[in-house]
Amino acid sequence: MLKKKAARTAARNRSVSEPPKLGEAVAAKKKRARRILTRLKKHYPDAECALTHKSPYELLIATILSAQSTDETVNKVTPVLFRTYKTPKALAAAPREAVEEIIHATGFFRQKAKNIQGAAEKIAEEFSAQVPADMDAMISLPGVARKTANVVLGTGFGINEGVVVDTHIGRLATRLGLTWTSKDSKDALKIERDLMEIVPRREWTTLGHALIWHGRKVCTARKPKCGGCTLEKLCPSAGSYE
Repeated sequence: MLKKKAARTAARNRSVSEPPKLGEAVAAKKKRARRILTRLKKHYPDAECALTHKSPYELLIATILSAQSTDETVNKVTPVLFRTYKTPKALAAAPREAVEEIIHATGFFRQKAKNIQGAAEKIAEEFSAQVPADMDAMISLPGVARKTANVVLGTGFGINEGVVVDTHIGRLATRLGLTWTSKDSKDALKIERDLMEIVPRREWTTLGHALIWHGRKVCTARKPKCGGCTLEKLCPSAGSYE
């Protein structure tokens, strides 16, 4: 039963199957998405991943730690972690309690310690101490699902395999009408699939960074600053939160 459940989970992480299309036509949504992305790139020319890292490996570990935490907290923790355990092999062999103590501030530290040590061990033993630049191989690592893999592939390797969908991107995709899912949808895979369809592949990573920045600075969860927003005229939700 557990093996079957794991297989279904892995399939969902890989899958971006086609949904039924309702509402705005694909061509119209593509055109509006292009205009939205153009404005975002102009407004946030320096948008990039906020997690401090020097390699795909460091980015992978930092992304696992960022779940249910903030980038600021993770960026305070990872320098100590990587200075103490400089290689995947060293992290994998470290005492669990010592790792938990270092990452404690990120929350859910016991599970995260288990995941990052498990990922480090597999990277050291099966991938010659290098993070695999492949979706299927990456999601085989403990603690790594499609979102984390997309972060590392896009930012760490420059490979646009998919679109990162975190809370900010999911929220903005629905508010901006860039997905065919309902405004209350939490289905990250469906939202990702829709974004992949209407945005050129070469822009997938850029789109993610720009939406995250806009979500943090302007289109916040509770009180979006619709007035004066660079996307106000392109957003079907503009003004509805005031």
